[in-house]
Amino acid sequence: MRQVLAAALLGAASAAAFEPLAVPGLMVLTLAGYLAVVRTLRDAPVWRVLLTGLVFGLAFMGPLIWWMNAVDPWAWVALVSIEALFLAGITWALRAAVWAPFWPVWAAAVWVAGEQLRGAFPLSGFPWGRLAHTALDTPLEGWVRLVALPATSWLMAVMAGLLVVAVKDRRLTALAAAVAVPAIGLVLPVGIADGGESRTVAVVQGNTPGPFLQWPRAEIFRLHLAETERIDQPVDIVIWPENGSDLDVIKNPWARQELTELSARLDAPILVGALLDGPREDTAYNASVLVDANGPRDDIYLKQYPVPYGEYVPFRAQLGSLVPRFDRDIPRDILAGDEPGVMTLDDLAIGLTICWDIAYDGAVHGAVERGAEILAVQTSNASFMDFGRGVQPQQQWAISRLRAIETGRWVTVASTNGITGIVDPSGRVEGRAEPKEPATVVAQVQAARGTTPATTWGHRWAVVIYVMSVAGWALGKRKLRLERP
Repeated sequence: MRQVLAAALLGAASAAAFEPLAVPGLMVLTLAGYLAVVRTLRDAPVWRVLLTGLVFGLAFMGPLIWWMNAVDPWAWVALVSIEALFLAGITWALRAAVWAPFWPVWAAAVWVAGEQLRGAFPLSGFPWGRLAHTALDTPLEGWVRLVALPATSWLMAVMAGLLVVAVKDRRLTALAAAVAVPAIGLVLPVGIADGGESRTVAVVQGNTPGPFLQWPRAEIFRLHLAETERIDQPVDIVIWPENGSDLDVIKNPWARQELTELSARLDAPILVGALLDGPREDTAYNASVLVDANGPRDDIYLKQYPVPYGEYVPFRAQLGSLVPRFDRDIPRDILAGDEPGVMTLDDLAIGLTICWDIAYDGAVHGAVERGAEILAVQTSNASFMDFGRGVQPQQQWAISRLRAIETGRWVTVASTNGITGIVDPSGRVEGRAEPKEPATVVAQVQAARGTTPATTWGHRWAVVIYVMSVAGWALGKRKLRLERP
């Protein structure tokens, strides 16, 4: 069972490629090692192949998302188990693909198709731990703007396969091809996609340590209101985080009046992350509401990807009696929005994402397709900041920086207590607040009037990768069948 032990070690090492350690290039190396292990499973029974993939998945996802224990230990166990099962299935498909002609190309497609699938299913999926996420702050990040995240993952997986060929078969051409990928990435252009006018943006962090539901009602609203009142310079827009208001700023007269008057004093609209009442008493919306001197505007963005068992409870009727915590901690189900969010303010189109939305290609690319010129990420990470040294916010911050590169747009991140900051279209941090204290980050951001190749063609590359994954599996199965004695 040496393969199983190797899978465990490689899986655990893979987690170190992500925040907080973020060892550059590590996951390309660990994936290369894992592909080499999979090649040794050529004649192994199916159960051993699946066991190897399951162990790799448990060892990888377990430490990567340890922060999920802040929600509930059983939520961590369930999510890690689901992701590990996906990786077991990916390993089964890889076992054939690694024997196809020019196998690094096909095996890479299988790996990325698996990433895409686990980022979409079950429910809304979990697009965390993607290979492309480790491209940040490496020569590979230039590819993100050119081909988007899925194809960047594919290129990195091809590199891993080429390294196996270079070592096993002593092919210098394979090594040269692997080195060429980051070398080209170094010279690929990054930056704003056709820059336009600039605006002054203030991003507010009210500081709400501890779980959301533990605070007295209206206290989170008061904290963000107080921090916003400290703004002492002209700004064009103020952005609050997700759940920056725990009051319905449309229906609650006091909250609506306070924000309207504050917006008038600042002479700037306030983009508020707020919980709004749903159509029934047991439902709600996680929303972005723009409030100006005339009150809340009609256009509202609703979070597209609420967190299962964090913001809503699938199968509540069946699970309520088994897990009473759900009814206690999640008394109302957050209803999902069905459209990418874009709000226009004085000719500036702001693309909206709330927390997990930023990890989904569809939410980000959809906002750009609808004309977003900057991106705003509103998030509430209070529980995660107090657990595991804030690893989840670090991982989400890295994804936000990658989205800036991918879309060629400034990205503002507003969090209740960290990480709050502003990122330029090259992924550089232009301002960042200290965690767990009230703060406001102010910066000049420039509107992007164009698109990047990634946002134009990225979804097409994803379809090509799906087709390649099936073809690679079929080619590998055919070769194995023909060579079987």
